[in-house]
Amino acid sequence: MSRIKDLQKNLFGGTTSNARQFGMIFTLVAIVLLFQIWTDGLTLTSGNLIAVAAQYSYILILAIGMLMVIVAGHIDLSVGSIAAFTGIVVAKAMQEFAIPWPLAIVLGLVVGALIGAWQGFWVAYVGVPAFIVTLAGMLLFRGGNQYIGNADTVPVPTGFRQIGAGFLPEVGPDTGYNNLTLLLGLAACVGVVWREWKARRTRREMNADAAPMWISALRLAVMVGVIVFATLRFAGGRVGTSLPISGIILIALVLAYSFYTRNTVGGRHIYAVGGNARAAELSGVKLKRVNFMVMLNMSVLAALAGMIFVARSAASGPQDGLNWELDAIAAVFIGGAAVSGGLGTISGSIVGGLVMALLNNGLQLEGVGIDKVQMIKGLVLLLAVALDVYNKKQGRFSIIGSLSRRLRGDGSAPPPANSGPATAPDKARIAG
Repeated sequence: MSRIKDLQKNLFGGTTSNARQFGMIFTLVAIVLLFQIWTDGLTLTSGNLIAVAAQYSYILILAIGMLMVIVAGHIDLSVGSIAAFTGIVVAKAMQEFAIPWPLAIVLGLVVGALIGAWQGFWVAYVGVPAFIVTLAGMLLFRGGNQYIGNADTVPVPTGFRQIGAGFLPEVGPDTGYNNLTLLLGLAACVGVVWREWKARRTRREMNADAAPMWISALRLAVMVGVIVFATLRFAGGRVGTSLPISGIILIALVLAYSFYTRNTVGGRHIYAVGGNARAAELSGVKLKRVNFMVMLNMSVLAALAGMIFVARSAASGPQDGLNWELDAIAAVFIGGAAVSGGLGTISGSIVGGLVMALLNNGLQLEGVGIDKVQMIKGLVLLLAVALDVYNKKQGRFSIIGSLSRRLRGDGSAPPPANSGPATAPDKARIAG
């Protein structure tokens, strides 16, 4: 048994978070294999994978922002309405005022930032729970979408559609594959190898125990194999298709936000606030600033997701963004985040989002009705949260009521029984 535990620790890491995340990776693999058999091989075809990446990239973008909101101990129910509102504002600006589409994208991001600042102000500085603020925002901006658009569909110009419906162009010699996608896959493989080598070198310099070389080789072989398989699938689709532009945007965001949450003081502060707001405040973390920024960031990403969806649909409509918050929240919880906050990763949320995307896609390929798909997604979300509650009942604090509690750190809720004043080392660690 101890050898099995040591192997698991070397391969995946020994934390509960890692165990849940890699459990979801195995679940994702199982779903892919199940639907690959069920659909007679359609799931892993180039055309289907490209379609999945284009159709669900905006949900994965929302999951990135939602992860930070949930880690900080909040929830955002307004993301779908913000996406729809931004989409109609941008579409109207291009249609009625002839604004060039690059400036329209900037306008959309500014609109998202203003909405995020509005909601962040109420959450961080007034003290209204994020659950209530974003519930009000969901109603407000959904109504705003229908008011501005007069419940009509507003088309967008061809150039703007590239961010949602465009693909990497064909360049270089004819290899039978999209060369730019191949280059991206090669860069990803090099990055994975470099990261593993750097991690081993760092552990040697710190005189820490490193995993055996065969463990690193096995881990690299699996990751590189997955990257090569995905690269060939995306690069080998029909002529004119490849990795979608929206997929490029998603990859860039995943890399940037993963670095921010794992390697910067600001990222550590978000986890500190979600883990123990009082200890974080005693350690010098500015609670109001953190809460303001996570709400602001969420709205900007919602605006970006809304524009990508409108670009792919070629028009903005009154039904845009419906139930997007369900998919984003489910992706985060399925990916290993805790309801009580303080736990979760960007990569885990992406895995959770892929589980939802491939579940949707596989059921649709089999002709399952949208009603049953929604029921299954609801059950998946319920089971994910139930698992978190079960884990917390094993001796740790659990807060389902955190979705509607007052702002953390306002003194209204007692700290967990095992928490106390932050020690000097705690303060130094959290403050970075």
